[in-house]
Amino acid sequence: MKSTRRDDPAKDKPLIDDIRLLGRLLGDVIREHEGEDSFALIEQIRKLSVAFRRQADQAADKALKKLLRTLSDSQAVSVIRAFTYFSHLANLAEDRHHIRRRAVHERAGNVQEGSLAHTWTRMKRAGVGASALAESLAHGHVSPVLTAHPTEVQRKSILDAERDIARCLSQRDDILQRHGVAAGSPRLSADPVLTRELAENEAHMRARITQLWHTRLLRFSKLTVADEIENSLAYYQSTFLPEIPRIYQDIEQALDGQPVAPFLRMGQWIGGDRDGNPNVNADTLRLALQSQSDIVLRHHLTEVHHLGAELSLSTLRVEMTPELKALADRSPDTNEHRSDEPYRRALTGMYARLAATLKDLSGGEAARHAVAPQNAYADADEFLADLRVLDAALVFQRCEALTTHRLRPLMRAVEVFGFHLATVDLRQSSDQHELALADLLAQARIETDYSALDEAAKQQLLLRLLNDARPLSVPDAPYQPHTHSELGVFRTAREMRQRYGRAAIRHAIISHTETVSDLLEVLVLQKEVGLLKGTLNDGAVNELIVVPLFETIEDLKQSAPIMEAFYALPGIAAMVQRSGGEQDIMLGYSDSNKDGGIFTSNWELYRAELALVALFDKLSAQNPIRLRMFHGRGGTVGRGGGPSYQAILAQPPGTVRGQIRLTEQGEVIGSKYANPEIGRRNLETLVAATLEATLLPPPQTVPARYLDAAARLSQASMTAYRALVYGTAGFTDYFFNATPIREIAELNIGSRPASRKATQRIEDLRAIPWGFSWGQCRLTLPGWFGFGSAVASLCAEMGETEALALLRKMHQKWPFFSTLLSNMDMVLAKSDLSLASRYADLVPDGRLRKKVFGQIEAEWQRTQRALTDITGHTVRLATNRALARSIEHRFPYIDPLHHLQVELIGRYRAGSREDLVKQGIHISINGIAAGLRNTG
Repeated sequence: MKSTRRDDPAKDKPLIDDIRLLGRLLGDVIREHEGEDSFALIEQIRKLSVAFRRQADQAADKALKKLLRTLSDSQAVSVIRAFTYFSHLANLAEDRHHIRRRAVHERAGNVQEGSLAHTWTRMKRAGVGASALAESLAHGHVSPVLTAHPTEVQRKSILDAERDIARCLSQRDDILQRHGVAAGSPRLSADPVLTRELAENEAHMRARITQLWHTRLLRFSKLTVADEIENSLAYYQSTFLPEIPRIYQDIEQALDGQPVAPFLRMGQWIGGDRDGNPNVNADTLRLALQSQSDIVLRHHLTEVHHLGAELSLSTLRVEMTPELKALADRSPDTNEHRSDEPYRRALTGMYARLAATLKDLSGGEAARHAVAPQNAYADADEFLADLRVLDAALVFQRCEALTTHRLRPLMRAVEVFGFHLATVDLRQSSDQHELALADLLAQARIETDYSALDEAAKQQLLLRLLNDARPLSVPDAPYQPHTHSELGVFRTAREMRQRYGRAAIRHAIISHTETVSDLLEVLVLQKEVGLLKGTLNDGAVNELIVVPLFETIEDLKQSAPIMEAFYALPGIAAMVQRSGGEQDIMLGYSDSNKDGGIFTSNWELYRAELALVALFDKLSAQNPIRLRMFHGRGGTVGRGGGPSYQAILAQPPGTVRGQIRLTEQGEVIGSKYANPEIGRRNLETLVAATLEATLLPPPQTVPARYLDAAARLSQASMTAYRALVYGTAGFTDYFFNATPIREIAELNIGSRPASRKATQRIEDLRAIPWGFSWGQCRLTLPGWFGFGSAVASLCAEMGETEALALLRKMHQKWPFFSTLLSNMDMVLAKSDLSLASRYADLVPDGRLRKKVFGQIEAEWQRTQRALTDITGHTVRLATNRALARSIEHRFPYIDPLHHLQVELIGRYRAGSREDLVKQGIHISINGIAAGLRNTG
């Protein structure tokens, strides 16, 4: 498979070389295993698709359609697999090039935006010193939270093979550098050593590509929660465990050696997020923590083993500290060969204790046993104390050089990951909490129909229960299975916190929070299992932070009033303060977008944050409580996606304050964190943006006229969006026919159903497959629809000249507005009306197809014009040439997947139930998602 890109700048030549190499190897594998005819067919389709995209060649389009109709099911699947794997391989080449270009910039002394080096430069210019930075980090909390959602289409087998290919690409650069050949330069084939090393490297890649070609892309059965847990943990092993300690080291070095508190931590939903997922329960929560503990303890064991090999210092050469002597003497290691090696004796004993801890916490067996496992550590702090003894002794002996490579990164890993690895959140919908509580109250004969009470009566009853020390549960009462399940989760959470540490579970998130009683119900359920001790009027302490999740437009508008009413209740503020003084509030990007469209969603999120910060500033005057925003972002722009650095800096001034949690979902997890170097860069970006948003003054106070214009744009945008999605007769039928939503729902790509209810109502559809489906058909509607109408409306109200002048100033001066427009710009660059029209042809009702697609096309044109008028750029991605070049190169190879997907969906919906047809559709979904990269 060949690259057709022309006029590439010299700096991109290494990328082109890598893509051509990988494409050639893939082509060779296809020739060898499928035959020359299959390869020729793939090339023919590629050329027609490129001609259709690059030259708008209608003859090529006609020939392509005719050719696709003649393909057998087997041929179609073979072609789809080829282009899907090419998308995967091109992504690996792009990732490698990002790393390569960053190294070039660093060597040239150019700091890139979003890097910590860039942040230190900005801080220095602003007069923010090392002590202020260290102080901010001491009170900071930055946490990416991995979630499982039904758009993650990658199998672990595929990810593992791709990681190996990525390592080969990195190794290839190292080989060329070692021989004095710049990546992208003509190969020095006259050098036999270079020729041999490159050939060996290429042979390894060919083997992995052969493995990929014969590895099943799809799962036979639906992904289970256990599978999702296992898949997520691979990212900890490859990226988070090794890379996060290195980020801390870089920060401390930049701060002149000042120690930095552990502010960057990982979060996890997988195993604890039961909102709409009946497969998540107490057992999956227990499995998640057990699996996580196994991973982190094995990491600690491996590092302790390596330390034992490295710290061979003899008492014949160095003086022991009393603490080191005591630690070595406590060790069960009596081997006479190590009698003069206190570090090795101490580490043997520590290894035995960790091995016993592993057995206790996860049931696992350590890989090595110099002595039998014994005397398990009570907690991670006890293990950390032993490591600090080693560190202090090495410093005392002037051997601090021996601490930096492994010991201190291990100490940092223990501080950050403990014995639990990541904080697992509980999440459940408010109506499910209510059902369980109603059952408890009915069985206790306190209230026969709790759900029928009005809000005031509910609050009164719940406060009375929170001031009553007695439990609600009645022994042997015939509770509903759902009640047993809900209480079982909370009981298990209490057990897991006792077993793995308080950081193992810290949050109980309430989806669809609409009232104060939604918060109080979770407090009562926690009280029932002992997670809340005492009463509100007598020193109550709550172990889990009750986290409201405000999702719809109306919920966002009510977020501050709900929290104000909650904290006005007697005893609530004092209880939160006694319990740690932290309040997380989660903001939902996905459902608010599905509810009101892209602009209104972002605007109401902005307003909600400002209102909540103002409220908690007022509350903290009496009861200091730290507010932390939790951003429920997805991969697509319509779900809050886009570059994290810009997104954090675009938050309302004063709303970050060193505290942020945000979800990482779908394919975004793989694209951000599968490659350790890329993963480290993305983690750095979160830290850098949080520090800058916290410590640097905002560019300016947002003028009232900006806010007024945004409010008017929001109203007009939402009106246009809802008129299409909820006000157009037949729109639901159009959506279910013109996108692969039905086929996505059948794909074994997640443990959670695509819809909350067994209906085809847009309201009941989950926001994730909603956005995913629009991406697959290349309309990407949730990321832009309504904005063009909003700008036209504002121009009509104010006059076009005045309105555009104001919008241009907003774009230049207001990060919120400029970031939102930048994200729309990216989404529109990835959209394609001609491809989308092919999907529209799947709608059997011609009149409906013409009506709805016509409305969408008209708004697409309006939004394109609006962006051009405001930004001054006539083409999309004018300020992001790297992404523009990536799209220019990559999309001609995604296009055949779209054409074939439409062809096979047509066959499938016409009645063909051949396994190959369904398989081809599902593989094409995988390939398109991989090619677009931010679809989750």
